[in-house]
Amino acid sequence: MTSSSGIAVTFVFAAVLMLCSPANAEPSGNIGEVDFDNSCDASVAVPFNHALALLHHMMYEQATAAFADIEKQDPACALAPWGIAMAAVHPLWAPPSEQELARGSDAIRRAQQLKPGTEREKSYIDAAAAFYRDWSPAKHREKLRDWSAAQAQIYRQYPGDIDAGALYALSLLATAPMDDRSYRQQKQAGALLKQLYRDNSSHPGANHYTIHAHDNPAMAADALAVARGYDKIAPEVPHALHMPTHIFVRLGLWPDTIDWNIRSAAAAQKQPAGNATSLHYFHALDYLMYAYLQQGRDAEAAAVLEQVLGAENPQDTFAAAFGIAAARARYPLERHAWREAAALSPGSHGDFPWQKYPWVQAMVYFSRGIGAARSGDAGAANSAADQLDGLYRRAVDAEEEYWAALVDSQRQAVRAWAIFAGGDEARGIALMRKAAAQEDGLDKHPVTPGPLLPARELLGDMLLAAEQPGEALQAYMNSIELYPSRFNGLYGAALAAQEIGRKTEAEKYYRRLLEMAGAEDSQREALQQARKFLSDQ
Repeated sequence: MTSSSGIAVTFVFAAVLMLCSPANAEPSGNIGEVDFDNSCDASVAVPFNHALALLHHMMYEQATAAFADIEKQDPACALAPWGIAMAAVHPLWAPPSEQELARGSDAIRRAQQLKPGTEREKSYIDAAAAFYRDWSPAKHREKLRDWSAAQAQIYRQYPGDIDAGALYALSLLATAPMDDRSYRQQKQAGALLKQLYRDNSSHPGANHYTIHAHDNPAMAADALAVARGYDKIAPEVPHALHMPTHIFVRLGLWPDTIDWNIRSAAAAQKQPAGNATSLHYFHALDYLMYAYLQQGRDAEAAAVLEQVLGAENPQDTFAAAFGIAAARARYPLERHAWREAAALSPGSHGDFPWQKYPWVQAMVYFSRGIGAARSGDAGAANSAADQLDGLYRRAVDAEEEYWAALVDSQRQAVRAWAIFAGGDEARGIALMRKAAAQEDGLDKHPVTPGPLLPARELLGDMLLAAEQPGEALQAYMNSIELYPSRFNGLYGAALAAQEIGRKTEAEKYYRRLLEMAGAEDSQREALQQARKFLSDQ
């Protein structure tokens, strides 16, 4: 038994990368405190805790390699293949790929055949096996629930086991209904994690999963202290440097979101996935792009887009694909550069297999469709909607209920704007309301800082264009409630309030817009309008 106790942004990014270099970095073992009692050989005690910490940080590629090394050093350690199997589950991200499924299934079989040394270790292995048993894409959510039930039993049996508690909390988040705006399971997980964090504030799972549990508009503020401390326990882990920004985005803390994602991207660039650019790099850059655009810092956002497009050989994963496509689509849409959005090319990065990720491809066609409609080209918008129809059917066939619902909302929004552009305002507004209601029922996925353009915000734009500023203001306010401190949401609300003569409300939104904006030299018309309105008061 063992135990152990543009130019500017490019310059900033390069400087952070230098600070993250080996000459300046903390020791590589500085990734938090894990002390997992186990029956493996004493020689692998420290490496095992390191590998488990990587698993909690969701550095799955690195965790897989670390557990594989342990298996070579101690072939009798049943927990080593268990770790390999768990690294292929990534329960909050996406179902395992065919390759991951094969690797994980084979690993869990090896773990079971090794006859773990204690009943506790066997229970961990049995829990992972419950996920892999008879797994199929259609059964993914069901198998996550099987794993969650097994993790709950482990924690009940071993209540002092902080890793059992952390994984149980993670399983609650993974199985939480995406349409539950009461956040029942998130609150349950949050309460458990609060206790675990109190017991060990340096535990990577207690930190990381606390942020995920609070990544919603109702709970985000309660995790701010944990978010601000996460980097202290893991200063070189890309995902630990990024995760706090899930809370920062929810609270509209754009400077923090920018600073932390610059650090995360720099760290990820130093830790590639084999010969591929890590998914964590693109994930951080998408959030970085989002934050710059909310401040009207378009030149810096353009520099981030260059980094996204210039990165070679992206890791073939859902998260990498999402980060790339989202950044490409956000840049024109957030700037309301409609013709630019309409001309967005379907793919990027050479022979990257975009066809494997239909709900990612949907973002590009959403951009093309909204851009075309708002440029007055209803025909091109309808062509983009036709593409979205096909991607929606693929999501339905794959039984990806969440992504199918989201793509359904996107295709309705594109068609609504095409109808509106064609002159039928009433029908366009009615369909846009339907799209907004559909999106309202879906919480955002952990992979994204938020929708490309929130449907409620798009409804506000449409109502404003239809000279219905009162209803537009309500739509913007509803959008801001879910996605606070969005540049376009605040500007739309200010315009709508101004048009109906509610000067106090208009002033509030304009002042908030100027307070939030980080670029004095920004060419955004909204900032010029805000300054003029306030100077006239």
